[in-house]
Amino acid sequence: MPALLGPDELASIVNLREFEAPGRARMAGPAWDYVAGGSWDESTLAENDAAWREFRFVYRVLRDIRSVDVSGSFLGLRTALPIAIAPMAAQAMAHPDAEAAVARAVATAGIPMILSTSASMTLEAVAEAAPDADRLFQLYLVRDLGYTRSLVERAEAVGYRAIVLTVDLPVLGYRERDRRSGFTMPRMPNVEAAAGADRGRYAGLDDQRALGLTWADLGEIRSWSRLPLVLKGVVAPDDARLAIDHGADAIVVSNHGARQLDRSLATAHALWDVVAAVDGRIEVWVDGGIRRGLDIATALALGASGVLVGRPIYWALAAGGQAGVERAIEILREELELTLPLLGCASISDIRRELVRPPHRVW
Repeated sequence: MPALLGPDELASIVNLREFEAPGRARMAGPAWDYVAGGSWDESTLAENDAAWREFRFVYRVLRDIRSVDVSGSFLGLRTALPIAIAPMAAQAMAHPDAEAAVARAVATAGIPMILSTSASMTLEAVAEAAPDADRLFQLYLVRDLGYTRSLVERAEAVGYRAIVLTVDLPVLGYRERDRRSGFTMPRMPNVEAAAGADRGRYAGLDDQRALGLTWADLGEIRSWSRLPLVLKGVVAPDDARLAIDHGADAIVVSNHGARQLDRSLATAHALWDVVAAVDGRIEVWVDGGIRRGLDIATALALGASGVLVGRPIYWALAAGGQAGVERAIEILREELELTLPLLGCASISDIRRELVRPPHRVW
């Protein structure tokens, strides 16, 4: 296995895609395919990435851009950037320090991370590793509502500030790469602590429908803690309205990184209609294919209040550990700090719909 990238090698990386090759070189084949792959023909996987590049900027000139503010906020808390790290499973497959390395990196950068239920570390261990990190907890249903509730209560007890409920995984998408490789999830202590959990290849997380979660259950989930509730996996405007009706504090426009239903709408194309349906009543975040500061600016112009970045962080973790993640975040900051003045914007709040045009109608 190649060595971790050193400081000079990390400094030579100038965009997030350049982490992919060294990250892949340091990960086992089945693990890499699990992280990199989508479902079925991987059409949506490609479209998630490409869709952001279809938009074109209508930039403004002769604005006062002597100083630029790239800070954002998530659920009312100011953050250094309008970026959070998406929940991703089993990060020990990328680096032994796993989620702890990412948590320390985001604490340094001043942005949030969303810890997955299927993390390689317990939620308490991540909190202990980086007590100053802004941490949110992504929730799957595990075994039954009783054990799932205990996860929420544990998260609240150690300082996670929101619950991000994934709602787009009733069953697992048809993931051909995993079927070919025979991939099995490694240790996931938050899941395996559930007595009697059926481990299987995906530790029982691949059949969420068995617990029958519906809109009617959201009230009970909200009652488990005082934490805000975010729904991740919304692409339909009607579902965005239902999320508001059922008390969600924010939603994430997401198709699960194109790992669930292939031929789903790319998130860049779904975003505007969802934003219009929400009409400013709750925050809208978006993930899927974010690779550039330009993508972030496009998402904000389409009405998102923040973005989640996933796979490139996994690549950076594999390639360089905590320092790799820090470099990836630094690149996005540098790109945003250049993008804003070129758009004619002095702050994130200046980025509006009028600054982008689609090649075809998406609103």
